[in-house]
Amino acid sequence: MISSKDFNELKNKTLKHFWGYDQFRDSQEAIIDSVINRKDTLVLLPTGAGKSLCYQLPALLQEGTCLVISPLLALMKDQVNQLKFRGIEAEYLSSELDEFDAEVIYNRCKDGLTKLLYVSPERLTNKLFLQQIEEIQLSFIAVDEAHCISEWGQDFRPSYQNIKDFRKNNPEITCLALTATATPKVLDEIKNKLELKDPQIFQKSFKRDNIKIFTEEISDKYQKVFNILKYAKESGIIYVRTRKDAELLTEFLHRHKIQNVDYFHAGLSTKEKNERQNFWNNSDQNVLISTNAFGMGIDKDNVRFVIHFSPSQSIENYYQEIGRAGRDGKKSYAFMLWNKQEISNFDQILRNQIPNKAEFLKIISYLYSKFQVAEFELPEKVFQLNTSGIQSFTKLSTAKIKNVLNFLHTQEIIFHNSNKSLSSLELLIKPDEIDQLPQKDAYFIELLLRSVSGITTHKVMFSEQNVSNKIGVSIHLIKERLKELQQKNYLEYIDGALASVKFLKPRDERAINSLYWNLFEHIQKNKIQKWEEMKFFIEDNQYCKMKLILSYFGEKNTKNCGQCTVCEKNKQSIFGKNVSLEILNVLNKKPATIEEISVQLQFQTKENILENLIFLLDSGKVKMLNFRTYALT
Repeated sequence: MISSKDFNELKNKTLKHFWGYDQFRDSQEAIIDSVINRKDTLVLLPTGAGKSLCYQLPALLQEGTCLVISPLLALMKDQVNQLKFRGIEAEYLSSELDEFDAEVIYNRCKDGLTKLLYVSPERLTNKLFLQQIEEIQLSFIAVDEAHCISEWGQDFRPSYQNIKDFRKNNPEITCLALTATATPKVLDEIKNKLELKDPQIFQKSFKRDNIKIFTEEISDKYQKVFNILKYAKESGIIYVRTRKDAELLTEFLHRHKIQNVDYFHAGLSTKEKNERQNFWNNSDQNVLISTNAFGMGIDKDNVRFVIHFSPSQSIENYYQEIGRAGRDGKKSYAFMLWNKQEISNFDQILRNQIPNKAEFLKIISYLYSKFQVAEFELPEKVFQLNTSGIQSFTKLSTAKIKNVLNFLHTQEIIFHNSNKSLSSLELLIKPDEIDQLPQKDAYFIELLLRSVSGITTHKVMFSEQNVSNKIGVSIHLIKERLKELQQKNYLEYIDGALASVKFLKPRDERAINSLYWNLFEHIQKNKIQKWEEMKFFIEDNQYCKMKLILSYFGEKNTKNCGQCTVCEKNKQSIFGKNVSLEILNVLNKKPATIEEISVQLQFQTKENILENLIFLLDSGKVKMLNFRTYALT
């Protein structure tokens, strides 16, 4: 048995060796000790507080594999890549992997070589996974983004409920739940729904003393951003609402000789995204103009400012986004630009994208009828989806259709791929059947076999451009021929340039009419509520901005930050008018000490009087006669 002294030494050596840090931050070490001591643990740490280390390091110190449950594939990939870069054995399982690759990962876990295995919550119901996991020694379970289990959170995912059942079947395994944004209501729900046993709770204040929050009502935002960037020669992020906004603002700044900016959004190819993110990561003064597609997995210390060109949809989103600034603890700035017309437009947009029940059912009914899905049927195919087809059938706005498709996707009823990606191809006939096909079809399939390997055994991701280069046929013609062969059931082809849909649950009319609709309605009301709270935060000019954020996350009785827009304005009114003027009136009669002044200004604290005296001394209106006594100049 290792002594406590030796164990602490090992902990610190591991921290230094893999992460390069000499000491732990805040409550990191206490959280790690809680996990090592096999106690259920609930962690609420703000963005940038080093949440990931709290499960990654104890995974290295314990026997077996840590099972990390994470909601997003992009996040899993990013984390695994970062860990491998540090020399830590980590893997993720996803539907993208073929059986052979998945088998290799399972075997490495069984051999105790892989220390962290990342999976989505959906995988916890997969039969093959459940069979394999029985043979793997699990050190503990880490539930990342644990707020997704709450119906009051902004990212509710029903598949997070799977964790509860998985834990029931593995009751001896410790659970660590982590989140960066949770209100007291959400925190309680995490505790209850994960059935954490007498959990150790670690909760760090959301207060960020090094971030100065500015909110400004302004009509010409372009000019304002230009003015900020003209003097800001450091790294920053500008959040915009749409892809078009990102491109137009970048174009405007380039036109006005601000060259250290680039845009980033979901419409870029994976290669372009990686290039721009890497360049920004390694730069000390580059600025990214981005939709909220940018943010996950950001671990850059020296972001000096975040500008919100348009307001966030919720205080959770806003706090996470400004939390990407000043992770090194140095002074940083958050600018929120807004105007009343824009707020009114957002109100309208939000309400216009919410369909009523009849419209909601109409959109879903179209999907099932278009792809001929019968009641209780679950097709295995991936279908090409044209949103304009839904629009012409339902006569509903694109916004309502997108909202419903997004709901069906996040609730794992369908998988909706709306982003450009590689196309996929799989041969449905056996290779020895090709000779029996019409000559024209057989010839083209032979060309495909020579150009794209693996299509006879499994679905393969491929580029039409690469095939075009190899066989000397235009991309347009290749796509047409592939569609023809698909109609004849020779192969399955999904065009990556178009949207696609795959059904994940059997069609169930009763569930659609009650369960799905009720959940959809609940989420929309929650969305409106969060926007109303955000709106109050933006428009209010009485309460300290940091105090409003802290109050939202359940931190009551906190002090004003003293540096946000509202605090600065209140300071000016105190210093410039009220208290300072009253002090001057007292000293006009005769010189006085602080005690004598406070007697006459009985509604003011000594601290407030002293602050104002310092202001009056600095401005030359007051002088000191001796150590204690003040007089007019």
